[in-house]
Amino acid sequence: MAVDRDHVLRSAAALLTRRSTATMDEVAKAAGISRATLHRHFAGRDALVRALEALGIAECESALDGARLEEGPAADAVRRLVQEIEPAAALLAFLYSENQLFEGDQHQGWTRIDDRIATLFRRGQADGEFRIDLTPAWLTEALYGLLASGAWAVVEGRVAPKDFTHMIVELLLGGALRREES
Repeated sequence: MAVDRDHVLRSAAALLTRRSTATMDEVAKAAGISRATLHRHFAGRDALVRALEALGIAECESALDGARLEEGPAADAVRRLVQEIEPAAALLAFLYSENQLFEGDQHQGWTRIDDRIATLFRRGQADGEFRIDLTPAWLTEALYGLLASGAWAVVEGRVAPKDFTHMIVELLLGGALRREES
């Protein structure tokens, strides 16, 4: 019987986003396979997390494409991006907490994603929408932090899933939007 790798990854992601300390035995059980089968596909937790990282990058790039970042006002593009990335937010939050595994070895996919988002913030600054005293790199990191925090709050039941996009966008843009001096 062939093992559906995508199913295994998505099962692992669903479990690990709820319980980041889940064991490989628990991951195998969640995927409906034996631990030995899981280990044939992923030699250990690090290999599994690396595969989840690749899935997270693919999900982010798909969300970036779907958000049409170059269209319309930058603030609207941020809203679309958060809405598009919401289904992957819990996986991204898990990966955000696993970053110690990748010290000094950042995947090029994250660099591409960082560049695309920073370009959006840079465009918003050039168009006069966003504050220029906050760097695009900082606004990008702030977005990541809010996405992770929002995902954790939803997973833990402290925030309603329907409020995810609104809360993140309003908090981020509330601090990023350029205001007229009084």
